[in-house]
Amino acid sequence: MSPRQRMINLMYIVLTAMLALNVSSDVLNGFSQVQSGLQKTTENLTAKNAAQYLYLKQLYDDNPQKVGPWLAAGTQVHESTDSLYKAIETLKIEIARQADGPQADYRNLVNNDDLEASSAWMLNPVTQRGAKLRQAIDAYRKQVLTHITDPDKRKAAEQLLSTAVATPKGSVGPVTWEQVNFENMPVIAAVTFLTHLQTNIRQTESDAMTSIINNIDMGDMRVNSLNAYVIPQSTMIMQGGRYSADIVLAAVDTTKRPRVFVGGREIKNGRYEFSPGGTGNFDYSGYIEVLKADGSMQKYPFKSSYTVIEPMATISPTMMNVLYAGIDNPISISAPGVPMSAITATMTNGTLTRSGDHWVARSGSVGSEAVISVSSTLDGRTQQLGSMTFRVRKLPDPLPFIAYKDASGNTQHYKGGPRRLAKAALMSASGLGAALDDGVLNITYQVVSFSTVFFDSMGNAIPENSAGASFSARQIEQFKRLKVGKSFFITDIKAKGPDGITREIPPMQVTLN
Repeated sequence: MSPRQRMINLMYIVLTAMLALNVSSDVLNGFSQVQSGLQKTTENLTAKNAAQYLYLKQLYDDNPQKVGPWLAAGTQVHESTDSLYKAIETLKIEIARQADGPQADYRNLVNNDDLEASSAWMLNPVTQRGAKLRQAIDAYRKQVLTHITDPDKRKAAEQLLSTAVATPKGSVGPVTWEQVNFENMPVIAAVTFLTHLQTNIRQTESDAMTSIINNIDMGDMRVNSLNAYVIPQSTMIMQGGRYSADIVLAAVDTTKRPRVFVGGREIKNGRYEFSPGGTGNFDYSGYIEVLKADGSMQKYPFKSSYTVIEPMATISPTMMNVLYAGIDNPISISAPGVPMSAITATMTNGTLTRSGDHWVARSGSVGSEAVISVSSTLDGRTQQLGSMTFRVRKLPDPLPFIAYKDASGNTQHYKGGPRRLAKAALMSASGLGAALDDGVLNITYQVVSFSTVFFDSMGNAIPENSAGASFSARQIEQFKRLKVGKSFFITDIKAKGPDGITREIPPMQVTLN
C-alpha cells in the first residue's frame, strides 16, 4: 500500500477506537439518575438503622443483664458498617477528584464520561485500593452474616455483598472483582456502583439489627393456661364514690367475646360498676363463660374484693404542728384512694400554693388561727375530705455567730463560749451573722446593728458600735490588741427576720485561745 493509503487506514482504526470508547450521553444521564435514587435510599436506610440501634440501647437500659450480649453484637455490626461505609464514601470523593479536580463533587460530576479516573485510583498496583475494598467487603460479609438467623435473609445478604465474578467473554484468563467494576469504567458508573454497594451494606446492617432485636424476645409472653382476672381501677373506695373494674379472660380469642356473670347476673362489655352503700370490706365472685370450638360452653370462675372507706384527708405540716408567720411552711396533703391530681385545698388567714404534689402555706397575722380545707373532684363530683386548724406563731429568736474558714477551707460558725476562737479566725471574719438553726427550722436573719465591749487592764469597759453586720474599723483595731486568753462581748444585737420583724437577740461572749 502507498503511504497515503496506510495513513487513511490508520486514521480509520483510530476513529473506530474513539467511537468504541465514546459512551452515549443518555446512558451517562441514566447513571446520574440511578446514583441520585440510590443516594436517597442509602440515607433512608442510615436513618432507619440509627433508630434501630437507639431502640436496642433503650432495651439495654431496661434490662442490662438480658440485653447486654445483644447490645454488644449490635454495636459491633453498627460500628463495622459505619467504618466500611465511610471508607467507600472516601473512595467516591477521590475518584471524582481524579476526574474533575480538587473541588469535585461526585453528586454533580462534570467529566462523568472519564474512563481513566476509576482505573487510576482503584487499580493502582502500588496502593491496590480495589483489592483492599474487596477484602474489606469479604470480611464484613463474614462477620455480619453470623447475626442474621433467617435463612432467606441470610442468603439474600450474602448475594448482595458477594465479590465473586464470572470471567467476561473475550477475556484471556481470570479477572478480579475490582477489574470488572473499575477498569475502563466511566467515572459516573464507578461512583454509582460504589453508592449501590453502600446501599447493600446498609440493607445488610438493617437485616442484622432486626434479627438481633427479634432474638431478644423482650416482649414475648407465652401462656399455657386460661385464667379469669378482675382488674379494678381501685380496691379502695370512698363512701359516695364509684367502683369500677375490668373483668377479662387472659389469652381470649377477640373474635369470640366471652360472657361475664357476677352474682348470677350478666355484665355487659365485661365492666362491673356500682355505687357502694356502706363502709367496710366486701367480696364478690362470678364466672366467665366462653364458647369452645366444639360448641360447648366453658366456665372460668373468679373472685375479688373491695374496700369502702369514709371520706378523709391527711394534713400535716412538714416542720412542726404550728405555722410560722412570714415564711414558707411546707405542707403535706394526701387522701387515701384519691390521686394527687384530684385534690384541691384552700386556706384562711394566709395563702396556700401548690408545687407538684407538695404545698406551701404562708400564714398571716400572728396569734390567730389558719384553717386548711381539702376537697377532691372525682367523676365530675366535688367532695369535701376534711380540714385542719393551725396556730400561727412568730418566728423564734435566732442566735448570733461569727463565720470563719477552718484549715480545710470549710465555713464554720462560732457561737460563743465556753468554746474558744483562734485569733487568726477572728481576724479573717468579716462580721456578725444570725440564724435560727435548731434541726427543724433553718432560717437566716439579717443583722442590723450590734456593739462590742472590750475591757482594758484597769477593768474599764470600752464599747464600740457597728451599724450593720460588718465589723467596724475601730472594732478590728481592738481585735488586733487582744491577747490569747482574753475575752470580749458582743451585745445589743438587733436582727431582722424574713417576717420583717426586727428583734434584739441574746449577746455572746468571744474568748480567744
